[in-house]
Amino acid sequence: MPAPDPKAKISLRGLKKSFGPKVVLDGLDLDIQGGESVVVIGGSGTGKSVLLKHIIGLLKPDAGTVVVDGVAIETLGNREITEFRRRFGMAFQEGALFDSMTVAENVGFPLKRLTKKSPAEIRERVEECLAMVRLEGVMDRAPSQLSGGMRRRVGFARAIAQEPEILLFDEPTTGLDPITTAQINEVIKELNDRLKTTTVTITHDMEGAYKVGDRIAMLYRGKIIADAPPEEFRRLPDPRVQQFLHGEAHGPLTDGDGEARAANR
Repeated sequence: MPAPDPKAKISLRGLKKSFGPKVVLDGLDLDIQGGESVVVIGGSGTGKSVLLKHIIGLLKPDAGTVVVDGVAIETLGNREITEFRRRFGMAFQEGALFDSMTVAENVGFPLKRLTKKSPAEIRERVEECLAMVRLEGVMDRAPSQLSGGMRRRVGFARAIAQEPEILLFDEPTTGLDPITTAQINEVIKELNDRLKTTTVTITHDMEGAYKVGDRIAMLYRGKIIADAPPEEFRRLPDPRVQQFLHGEAHGPLTDGDGEARAANR
């Protein structure tokens, strides 16, 4: 197994993870540089969210290592990993908001819990974060009063509230209509450009991947099988990549052994 890249912000080497007999990650390697926006694509159930949970330390690998800023996350104890996660902001699927709290309380929750900011300072930061995700004037609303796309953006605002170094987006456009999806992708791109964070986005939305990614990596059978900038990625000859990009029902991903077909091409 090659050594982690010491220059990378995030370096994954030989990552393996199984749940019972199901192998989800199978020797995965991936490097993400500081300030880079990387999009990980792949079919449903290929392990994209499992990969994200390893990066933030919610899961420990069965083998391999996750190195962030030179620190192997799997070696940290509970107290250390809790402190380490403050470097991250994570936007979960569906927003994952507290229904009993207002928008302002949801966005301000990590600030109230983890910082010594005054209520006035927290409110000012909440307003700033909501403005960055194009959500002025909703601070006192309940999540139930918002559309699906608005709830996702509230989740984004909460993710950036503590000024994280690394932003993680887990399927940010799943279940949204095309117009709302386009708006969400624009907001992610704006956050990347403005905050200069290191960003990892998990998605199967290719239009979004092209818009927000400096690089696109494809996960298949537990490994990264393709990794390239968007325009180069479109032209990769790997039949598995091309089947995914064109949304074709038949091909190496669905008909027989994709690994063997790709290897023989």
